[in-house]
Amino acid sequence: MARRPPQNNDTLIELYLDMLAAERGAARNTLDAYRRDLSGFAADLDAVGGNILAATSDDLRGHLARLAKRQLATASVARRLSAIRQLYRFLYAEGHRGDDPAAVIEGPKRGRTLPKVLSIKEVDRLLAQARAGLAAETMPERLRAARLTCLLEVLYATGLRVSELVALPEAGARRDQRMLMVRGKGGRERLVPLNGAAKTAMADYLALRAETASNSSKSDGPKPDRSKPDRPKIGQSKWLFPSFGESGHLSRQHFARDLKALAAAAGLKSSQVSPHVLRHAFASHLLQNGADLRTVQTLLGHADISTTQIYTHVLEERLKSLVRDLHPLAEKP
Repeated sequence: MARRPPQNNDTLIELYLDMLAAERGAARNTLDAYRRDLSGFAADLDAVGGNILAATSDDLRGHLARLAKRQLATASVARRLSAIRQLYRFLYAEGHRGDDPAAVIEGPKRGRTLPKVLSIKEVDRLLAQARAGLAAETMPERLRAARLTCLLEVLYATGLRVSELVALPEAGARRDQRMLMVRGKGGRERLVPLNGAAKTAMADYLALRAETASNSSKSDGPKPDRSKPDRPKIGQSKWLFPSFGESGHLSRQHFARDLKALAAAAGLKSSQVSPHVLRHAFASHLLQNGADLRTVQTLLGHADISTTQIYTHVLEERLKSLVRDLHPLAEKP
């Protein structure tokens, strides 16, 4: 007797997410994003008396039309449609459906969105502002400034994702090596080079952190409350950027807030500065100075070259300037 396929929307979504985790090594953040989008899709179908297993192509078009009425950004609608397409490809391949209703659905037309990028001078202003904090009067203020300087130097030197940056182990910074081992999306590992400025910033930050921990252990503070569990000591953390949070390391949100405050202090628009913008700056500045797209793909940890191709406008501008400056028949100013 053939086993009936699951009918429950939540069960179908979880089956798909289990496949993403087991076969493709999808990270938790990726799984959470897919779960949100697909649960929203299921709830919308349920509101009009439908479900995932019985949905037709017209039902999917109706869902997209309702998203459009909510004035969602084109990129958000396209992302949700991508999740729906992948779900139905999975259900078809696993035999839960005999057809793929999403195969004939056209997505919203999208123009090419260029990434926000800081100029080299603007990055220099950010770094200079961060280093200015190293002259603070108190040790905690100097330590925060050293941490922020280290975060910026490493991010601009490597182009790491912010989740990769804040979760760097301390052991990676203590080794006398030119390369940093990074565990990225899906558990994939890659090597990224460290420049002298980044290594110096890490060494200075760790030295100040060790000094702070040493001074704290020598101070005669109040006796600890033994009725409460001990918090982990920052000085003994395995993370390069430790905190008392649940993860044990600095959160992405905390770094983003610090970076926006630094941008405002440096005279830049804080709304245009984020960890991801600095990642874009890393990639764009490499391409401007002669790097090829494949090298940038490897450094950024992109699984597909199509993701890196958002930077092709940089290559186009560089090629135009090369022809203008080097071609013997080019018009000279």
